[in-house]
Amino acid sequence: MFKVNFKKTLSNVVIILLIFFTDRFSKIYILQIAELENKVDIYLSPFLNFYLIWNKGVAFGLFSFNDEVIYNFITLIIIIIIMVILFMLIKSTGFQRYSLLMVFGGSLGNLYDRINFLGVPDFIDFHVGSFHWFIFNVADIFITIGVICLIYAEIFLNKETI
Repeated sequence: MFKVNFKKTLSNVVIILLIFFTDRFSKIYILQIAELENKVDIYLSPFLNFYLIWNKGVAFGLFSFNDEVIYNFITLIIIIIIMVILFMLIKSTGFQRYSLLMVFGGSLGNLYDRINFLGVPDFIDFHVGSFHWFIFNVADIFITIGVICLIYAEIFLNKETI
């Protein structure tokens, strides 16, 4: 039978909620600036700006479409992937569990926006000179770090200790 470890479950939920609400608060802040000034174009440093765009695709604006059917199909695929991540999270331990928690928490943040706003607000514009990386958000940071950690664990860590 399936045993629930209350302490492990509670720590998982707390981490997911911390990631989710960190993402939500950052987006709410940017959206409030956009509401007041009708745009967000804030120079922070020679390498970093806040510039608001609405992403209807997946991570970093890939697969953006204006067609509602394609948007809904991509959203359905994202929901299925999030459910797979949840299943993997339940079965995981150690470093892999924390990596999956980052991916899961960030994914929930972006899914929330896809459902409520029909797009994800991206606003972190990292650049070097005139080369601008994709504009992203806090949820994307957690997803990316989580995926990098999962790749690292798969390549370098002993599978029995993960």
